[in-house]
Amino acid sequence: MEEDAGERSSFVVGFIENRAKEVGVAAFDLRSASLHLSQYIETSSSYQNTKTLLQFYEPMVIIVSPNKLAADGMVGVSQLADRVCSSTKKVIMARGCFDDTRGAVLVKGLAAKEPSALGLDSYYKQYYLCLAAAAATIKWIEAEKGVIITNHSLLVTFNGSFDHMNIDSTSVQNLEIIEPMHSSLLGTNNKKRSLFHMLKTTRTIGGTRLLRANLLQPLKDIETINTRLDCLDELMSNEQLFFGLSQALRKFPKETDRVLCHFCFKPKRVTNEVLASDNGRRSQIMISSIILLKTALDALPLLSKVLKEAKSCLLGNVYKTICENEKYTSIRKRIGEVIDEDVLHTRVPFVARTQQCFAVKAGADGLLDMARRSFCDTSEAIHSLANKYRQDFKLPNLKIPFNNRQGFYFSIPQKDIQGKLPSKFIQVVKHGNNVHCSSLELASLNVRNKSAAKECWLRTALCLEALMDAIREDVSVLTVLAEVLCLLDMMVNSFAHTISTKPVDRYTRARFTCDGPLAIDSGRHPILESIHNDFIPNGIFLSEASNMAIVMGPNMSGKSTYLQQVCLMIILAQIGCYIPARFATLRVVDRIFTRMGTMDSLESNSSTFMTEMKETAFIMQNVSHRSLIVMDELGRATSSSDGFAIAWSCCEHLLALKAYSIFATHMENLSALSTMYPNVKILHFDVDVRNNRMDFKFQLKDGSRHVPHYGLMLAGVAGLPSSVVETAKRITSRITEKEMNRMEVNCRQYEDVQLIYRVAQRLMCLKYSDQDEDSLREALQNLKESYIGGRL
Repeated sequence: MEEDAGERSSFVVGFIENRAKEVGVAAFDLRSASLHLSQYIETSSSYQNTKTLLQFYEPMVIIVSPNKLAADGMVGVSQLADRVCSSTKKVIMARGCFDDTRGAVLVKGLAAKEPSALGLDSYYKQYYLCLAAAAATIKWIEAEKGVIITNHSLLVTFNGSFDHMNIDSTSVQNLEIIEPMHSSLLGTNNKKRSLFHMLKTTRTIGGTRLLRANLLQPLKDIETINTRLDCLDELMSNEQLFFGLSQALRKFPKETDRVLCHFCFKPKRVTNEVLASDNGRRSQIMISSIILLKTALDALPLLSKVLKEAKSCLLGNVYKTICENEKYTSIRKRIGEVIDEDVLHTRVPFVARTQQCFAVKAGADGLLDMARRSFCDTSEAIHSLANKYRQDFKLPNLKIPFNNRQGFYFSIPQKDIQGKLPSKFIQVVKHGNNVHCSSLELASLNVRNKSAAKECWLRTALCLEALMDAIREDVSVLTVLAEVLCLLDMMVNSFAHTISTKPVDRYTRARFTCDGPLAIDSGRHPILESIHNDFIPNGIFLSEASNMAIVMGPNMSGKSTYLQQVCLMIILAQIGCYIPARFATLRVVDRIFTRMGTMDSLESNSSTFMTEMKETAFIMQNVSHRSLIVMDELGRATSSSDGFAIAWSCCEHLLALKAYSIFATHMENLSALSTMYPNVKILHFDVDVRNNRMDFKFQLKDGSRHVPHYGLMLAGVAGLPSSVVETAKRITSRITEKEMNRMEVNCRQYEDVQLIYRVAQRLMCLKYSDQDEDSLREALQNLKESYIGGRL
């Protein structure tokens, strides 16, 4: 359809909503010819779910119905698109274009898979809104691009975005998944990277986009995650396979996934007058697509050879699906009957143009042969002109480069120019140590050369029409090939490559359970550990019996880094990659919620506290029993009494759920929760205090530790007058004394309940243990003795 635009988004997204706050979404990817349908109920007045999808797709065009006020004070999808994607093109289509019956017919006809396999019959009755959005989106694409989508060519997924872990847009920003919050670290030359940038060693554009999609929406299905991890196990233990796959993937062009859309979209039949200016362009893209497809199919035998001995399920399925499929051989044979064997895909501009002109075998078309001779004659004349100028003007180092925008031009080193260039040279521009220019003769030859090339493309396109129609019949197998290459690129060139560049045994495979604990031993921050060689590892243990951890410690002791570290390791594990830890067993997380940072939102007229409360409200309304909630300093943006009350009540609300929660706080009073609720665990970051100076150890330890007046110490270091600091010390010591007395009373009151609960907690941990029977008996006996002796 269009030339590759690097990593720029290629999604056209249609939105429609009803008065019940349901939103239907149809996201059409022009690059990979795929359609993703989603429908959900908005639970937040700020449209957080829709914001998350907009961030995920990064659409180039948004299609909405005529603006209507949303029910119950909701902002409405149309206003949200204006606010969140102000620079994105917005198209308003008549309500009649959003026809769900028409959408169902279109999806049935265009889907590569059978409608029954998609579950379309049952889906249509429930999820009519996204089918209505699909009807409008497909109608706009076909009208705007002047194409007809080939039947049974689209990869269609239903409700795909919510079959994965959901990470809202605020959490994506807080966790620095795609972009770092700060571009560089103070006092270092190292650029701080995001998780995406750390893993972005993929070689294809499709692989890079797949990596980004996985990081924004990690997997939830344990079987799929383990399949990827099994593949990674084999790649890391079999060097020959790893390097063999790396070499085989290099043979495939970077744009292999993009080329498929040229077979999925067929230009509409219109008069030549309408398309006169665009015919050559369309023909050139079509020829490039067939050359690229030929190059990709030529690389399949090497991939087949490398994968033949692979043991893992994922690589074995790739071998069966791709390497043993005769359709690829059939397509390659058809291409070989028309296309010259020596033609290969290349990124060098003039070589690519020559390949396109000489793609079809000689003698296929007399007019094409004439156009080729004209192309060769003008190309030769341009190089003869360059030789003439070298001699006439004594410019031995004059070169004749080429680019697609301006054609051929002269490049002359500045050191060779004595005084001014002769008047024959025009359009003189300095470019580094060279001067770029042209001449009237060269400009004339460029026009003739381009005209001859355009005639070659048009005649070649006519010769290739039958071949294109034949390839379109098997377009679904090409879609599978593109998917497989993107997945292999991510697994080999991103995951395996990243792990192989780390010291041995620094990364480990996580084990997954349905309802087991979240246990990580000696975990490290995946981004920061590459910047700080002496990064201190820390673990975590949460279970149904101990589902909340409250992390305490002074400012700069490492609390925020720790919270981010836990989330990033879970995301890494659920995309099927190893994680930086000694050991890990995880319960699959369906949503990650974060509440971090303090910042006013001037655009929405929200103070720091109001922003904090909106984010907390979104968490409370959407949390499920499999969610992970991470909160940093909840309630600090308002009065201390109100902030403490909100933090305490939020903790109590989350404690009633099975969700895992990690709170970082300076409110030492919050540690009293552990005296009343046995499923609260108190942790602290170790700090040594010497001579009114704090030595941060960045080591997480159990229990609470009172570091007296650490805020006042930092205030003194910052330059606050000593009299002010001393007065503050006297005030805070009186407050602290009262609180300590109250906590001691609570501890004595709930001591018996705590003991029983700790026994139950140990029993639940043993329930998910994979130890043998004798070990379990011994553990149970030790637990019994500890309980009787009161040592728990």
